[in-house]
Amino acid sequence: MPKATLNVKLLEVTENALALIYSACRQCYAEEFAGDIFEKIKDDDAKQAAFIKKIISSGHESPLEHVKFTFAIEGVSRALTHQLVRHRMASYSQQSQRYVKENDFDYILPPAIEANPLARSEFEKIMDLIQKSYTRISGFLAEKGISGETANQDARFVLPQAAETKIIVTMNCRELLHFFKHRCCSRAQWEIRKLAEKMLADCKKSLPLLFSKAGAKCSSLGFCPEGARFSCGRFPVKEKEDVKTSK
Repeated sequence: MPKATLNVKLLEVTENALALIYSACRQCYAEEFAGDIFEKIKDDDAKQAAFIKKIISSGHESPLEHVKFTFAIEGVSRALTHQLVRHRMASYSQQSQRYVKENDFDYILPPAIEANPLARSEFEKIMDLIQKSYTRISGFLAEKGISGETANQDARFVLPQAAETKIIVTMNCRELLHFFKHRCCSRAQWEIRKLAEKMLADCKKSLPLLFSKAGAKCSSLGFCPEGARFSCGRFPVKEKEDVKTSK
């Protein structure tokens, strides 16, 4: 039952991504067939870049949905994936606790608990007890002729949110930008923020034109929209506009 470590691997990015975005956007305004536009533009990097910068600055983001990234992720908790799948404009394939027996499950140890000797001791103790209970329950069920996924699907009810899981995630560029705005913020839960930061680093390497300024909302706004109470201080808080009432 070792402590698990976050690992993110970028599996695939849409080929000719910028040419695809360019063609999709141009199709909205041109009589010409997008298939022909794509063939003409796919080798003209400078023209693609100049046009896409205009797209982004104008707020015309729907063409970004045609380009996607696929990540393999491990060393994350079930607590994290419960948050992750709330981003519904995405595809997920997650390791099943029904079909994969948790004989010796790894777990995620929160930094605050790890830094506190008493809290860490209590945490590790309960992880060990849960593992032993899971194993005993599986054994009790086996004695009654219940095994395999039928036993796993019931024994898993004792497993903690800290249990490590693996998942494949596919998101398009528009959804990734939205994901980073919320999950790279200092107010985001620490584990999913670490994941978002690693995913963003891969996106910046693959498509810097789209993601060089991506990140928490304040990165693009230039101010903190969370208000003085929740601001981390990285950017100034936008003062509320005075509301004038007429009599």
